[in-house]
Amino acid sequence: METPASRAEQPRRPVTDGPREKIVAAAYQLFARRGIRDVGVDELIRASGVAKATFYRHFRSKDDVVLAFLEQWYRERTVAIENAIARHGTTDEAAMLTIFDVFDDWFREGAAQVSSFLHVLMEMGSDHPLGKASIQYLDRTRQQIAELAESAGLNDPHDFAWSIHILIKGAIVAAAEGDSRAAGRARTMAKLLMDHHRSQK
Repeated sequence: METPASRAEQPRRPVTDGPREKIVAAAYQLFARRGIRDVGVDELIRASGVAKATFYRHFRSKDDVVLAFLEQWYRERTVAIENAIARHGTTDEAAMLTIFDVFDDWFREGAAQVSSFLHVLMEMGSDHPLGKASIQYLDRTRQQIAELAESAGLNDPHDFAWSIHILIKGAIVAAAEGDSRAAGRARTMAKLLMDHHRSQK
């Protein structure tokens, strides 16, 4: 059954034209599925098919590769959601709920990178530079949600964004546990939350 997010809006692997792109593409797959600590530089070099000197010409360390991976995923995720909203978000409320439809598609497709920010944050800790980078990306996501909430005329859009983000993160964890309806359940709760913030005006 088709969902509002089309296959054209799915998270995609980055383009692999040059050595740097090949390294990031390899990292995109390895880090998303196995985490950061389990993947070493030598494996990244083998998987990307570049020479060690080439690797270090583009990245000083594995942490730099992780930062490139996180940025790549943030761009992929943002574009996918924006495209879905442009196609199906005919009202401000529909735009907000379309986010959950996109996540539902990703969960069904088994897109491991969906949990990347949370995974890196929990694996590395909030004091580690990579944990801090993940927190920054999560904050940028909340800002995007707050902008949608403000456009929809909801009361206290930043508080609303925190609540919606809790639903999204909870759905990511539930999907990882095997809940095939995680995004749909979160979508239902998001509707109630929107009603609450309208009633508070």
